[in-house]
Amino acid sequence: MKLALTSALVICLLGAPGTSLAADAKGDVEKAYAAWDAAFNKHDEKAIGASYVATAKLMPPTHQVASGPAEIEKFFARLFASGVTDHKLEMIDAGGDDKVVFGTAKWSATGKEEGEPSPFSGLATHVFERQADGSLKLRLQTFN
Repeated sequence: MKLALTSALVICLLGAPGTSLAADAKGDVEKAYAAWDAAFNKHDEKAIGASYVATAKLMPPTHQVASGPAEIEKFFARLFASGVTDHKLEMIDAGGDDKVVFGTAKWSATGKEEGEPSPFSGLATHVFERQADGSLKLRLQTFN
């Protein structure tokens, strides 16, 4: 009886069989999007760079692929210098497994056109790698 109670307690603490980190991919992607937007809106290219794995690729509409956090930081520093603000990711869908998670989103921001604030928007696709602590880091990002 004691063994059965101990086994039940271990299952409750560790999660039921078949339970995985993938069960809450949408919640995890929403958290990652919120953190990314917060870093963007603070114009913190270092925090943005830290949200990517070492081998990450950023594939913007300019067709100039940025590889790794340092190049990705430079890409966003140029955006900040051009006056882009008020970034927002709105999740369309997310899914994946314990290792790889994807997210798709609508994005919006404010830039400058002829010196005046001008809204613009598009779609984005993100591929995340789940880290040992369960958090997500970007492996691939593309947007239009």
